[in-house]
Amino acid sequence: MGELMSYDEQFQKVITIIEAAKERAYRKVNEELILMYREIGEYISKQSENTAYGDAFVQKLADFFAENYPDLKGFNRRGLYRMKQFYELYKDEEKVPTLLTQLSWSNHLKIMSACKTMDERIFYMNMCIKEKYSARELARQIDSGYYERYMLSQKPLAPAVEEAKKSDR
Repeated sequence: MGELMSYDEQFQKVITIIEAAKERAYRKVNEELILMYREIGEYISKQSENTAYGDAFVQKLADFFAENYPDLKGFNRRGLYRMKQFYELYKDEEKVPTLLTQLSWSNHLKIMSACKTMDERIFYMNMCIKEKYSARELARQIDSGYYERYMLSQKPLAPAVEEAKKSDR
């Protein structure tokens, strides 16, 4: 009646368990990285507000990393400014915190640099999560103006156009 699973089928089940665990671990590491970048960004933002430090704080911090932790990537002046920008961009947004940790840093960098409005950023964040976009696929969608096309397709026709359509009938 019930056929026994072959060894290959049984082993495949073990592989499925391993792959699922690796995916969960990757997501957790990414989540912690995003939270770390946001926390560093918050710290830099608050220190930069202090008139005694100002913008020199970011440069001094970058110099500190270059001298003491040369193997740490992403903590140069540009990377630190991006963390500050990341924090400042989303600090007052109530809808965003649950989305932030679900995207890769590469996707965040593309969204921050290419999107003009918070609605557009949130649109692409949701799209990345839903479609599991890589940074390359996200860039393709943004560069092709997908958000603008989508928004245009959602807008109702102008009243004059509606009237003209009715009179054609």
